[in-house]
Amino acid sequence: MSHPDRPYRSEPPFHPYHQRHPEHPRADPGRPPRNPLAAAHRARWYDDEAGPLVRPYAVTGGRTGAGEQQFDLIAVVVSELPDPELSPDAPEPPVGPEQARILGLCRGTPLSVAELAADLDLPVGVVRVLLGDLLAAGLIRVSRPVPPALLPDERILQEVLHGLRAL
Repeated sequence: MSHPDRPYRSEPPFHPYHQRHPEHPRADPGRPPRNPLAAAHRARWYDDEAGPLVRPYAVTGGRTGAGEQQFDLIAVVVSELPDPELSPDAPEPPVGPEQARILGLCRGTPLSVAELAADLDLPVGVVRVLLGDLLAAGLIRVSRPVPPALLPDERILQEVLHGLRAL
């Protein structure tokens, strides 16, 4: 953007560093870099077989929470979609590729949140956000584990066991 009192410049701005230091790596692109470690750092660390590199925040749209839902690592997830072999006319839900994979994995076998994260090779936080979207859309059912406070006391169970043995 130009200032009204200054004329528009058509030439690039002057960079005194490049003028005084012709040994700068950009000065001669055909010359090998002076620091091979820096060159290795700038090189790609993944190969073509790795596929596209997508950051986790891109998968979740920048969101970090699953909304109102709390997904424990051992919570079991089951797909609510009908089996495509039994009902081929059922429309596919409008979900992203990662969510479609979650639905496919949970269609026949209930899986925990930790298992889904491992199978998808995604961080657990990302899987929780995706599960929150699927749960809000009614595409999955989540069975939460029983909180430890609601489990029977081990001492009571031991007394019941001793009573049964005494019979």
